Amino acid sequence: MPANLVVGAQWGDEGKAKVIDYLSKDTDIIVRYQGGANAGHTVVVGGKKYIFHLVPSGIIYDNTTCVIGNGVVLDPEYFLKECADLEAHGFRVKDKVLISDSCHILLPYHRLIDEAREAGSSPERKIGTTKKGIGMCYADKMLRNGVRAGDLLDKDILKRKLGHILEVKNQELVKYYDLEPVNQKEMYDFLLDFADKMGKNIVNTVYYLNSELEKGKRVLLEGAQGTGLDIDFGTYPYVTSSNPTTGGALAGSGVSFRYLKDVIGITKAYATRVGEGPFPSEILGEAGDVLRKLGGEYGSTTGRPRRCGWFDVQMIKHAVTVNGINSLVLTKIDVLSHYDSIPVVIGYEYKGKKLDFFPSQGLEDVKPLFGEYKGWKDDISGINSFSKLPPLCQSYIKSLQELVHTKIGIVSTGPDREHTIIMD
Repeated sequence: MPANLVVGAQWGDEGKAKVIDYLSKDTDIIVRYQGGANAGHTVVVGGKKYIFHLVPSGIIYDNTTCVIGNGVVLDPEYFLKECADLEAHGFRVKDKVLISDSCHILLPYHRLIDEAREAGSSPERKIGTTKKGIGMCYADKMLRNGVRAGDLLDKDILKRKLGHILEVKNQELVKYYDLEPVNQKEMYDFLLDFADKMGKNIVNTVYYLNSELEKGKRVLLEGAQGTGLDIDFGTYPYVTSSNPTTGGALAGSGVSFRYLKDVIGITKAYATRVGEGPFPSEILGEAGDVLRKLGGEYGSTTGRPRRCGWFDVQMIKHAVTVNGINSLVLTKIDVLSHYDSIPVVIGYEYKGKKLDFFPSQGLEDVKPLFGEYKGWKDDISGINSFSKLPPLCQSYIKSLQELVHTKIGIVSTGPDREHTIIMD
């Protein structure tokens, strides 16, 4: 059986969790392959909202096993709290989640350094991080100075490795950031406590996933953030510290490329981003506030107001190319029912010349070129049949499909899993 991938086509917050939740009923294993507790995935079931940070959102289904892949940086404190919250709502978590033994462990000093770096940055260099320590943990991973989940299973190896790591890290904390050094025994005990609680869940997930795929199990790969925040293909340096795109899905899960079948890109019917960085289609001032309120655009992790803009064709075409997307999901189209006319960015102009691509540099200096589409002005919330949508709404969806040269396979008309249109 194949593995399928759900990937964000914008700057994250596109509604991936709802789509993953919808697809999970036909899936055996859900894999989170990158990111950390900086991401928030929101699922609404029967009018009740659930927010996920590290646990894959497919945990809601009894039939699914959830895997935290090797590409994730796992914060033990956040993870255990999230497990407790979900179990309080009646979901089985600890007996349904597997953690890669190659997954890096995010430690308290990563958060402290993240906060210190962001606070000490000049205004023009602030990235707008969530201060959860994600980038610092990934940096230690690349410096080969990190703790992996598998290290927690052997006390002697953990003690020896932690000693070497803290010898270097404490110099950095004290001399560079003017922070307190880490007490090795306290950190060791902290990690052993996590191992006592979750050690049986730490396995070689690369072997597990490929073995299960060979047996015929259905796997769904779930990332955090979106293409515009990819460390290589996004709006660098205003990006996340990992690869949310298709390459990151394979590297962050260990699933062989030969199993990957469908790459499903998620995009809002408009656009949002959180934090700093260029945003060509951004709506400024009161008009941006209106769309933010209509869409409830506030971060599920931080509560920060999201910047809002119109649908950007050039960005979606970039996401289609980078990820190999063969089907799009269009979310939050019900939010646009408020408008008489709906602008769409159909291209860019840079220094007087039209661009045929999403640029790696200079995006802040492009001039967006707009098209205009008539609004439908009817409440479409909860409609789950394309034929029941107003003709002008149908026309808008078809126009977007033609502009990005990719089929739209699913349309979401509300937050609940039932508010979903499967396109023919």
